[in-house]
Amino acid sequence: MTHPAAVLAAFVLWSAAMFGAGWAWRGDRAEGSEALSQVATGKRALQVEQQARAVEHQQADDMAAIGAKHEEDRTAAQAVPAAVVADLRDGRLQLRDDLATCSTSLLSQAVAGAVERDQAAQLRAEVAGAVVQVGRDADDHVSACQEVIEVDRGG
Repeated sequence: MTHPAAVLAAFVLWSAAMFGAGWAWRGDRAEGSEALSQVATGKRALQVEQQARAVEHQQADDMAAIGAKHEEDRTAAQAVPAAVVADLRDGRLQLRDDLATCSTSLLSQAVAGAVERDQAAQLRAEVAGAVVQVGRDADDHVSACQEVIEVDRGG
């Protein structure tokens, strides 16, 4: 092999080696860039997931607090009828005329005896206590439902 052919062969071999090294370096850079992009995307996805979980946990805590308060209100509401009856008997609470007369509309005052009037008065007090409890239970239930809706909608 002649000297110029050997130089040419060495030059071609050197050029091929440099081309291969450049190609490998470019590929490694592209893979590195892609890996960094995937890592950044993964980090963003993780942050979004953590924020969603934090919101879910907060909503669950809020719902649990609403449930506990509602149960406390239901327990406290059981004492309402007795308190209303006691207040009616002591005179601290008075019924409106339309509620006071609804139970006795069938009885004639002239015919009704003292015992019947006392029973009717006691029945009115008990009915008033039950009515107040029903109203309070309904108010508590509606309030709890509204709080659940607010928490669920993120308000």
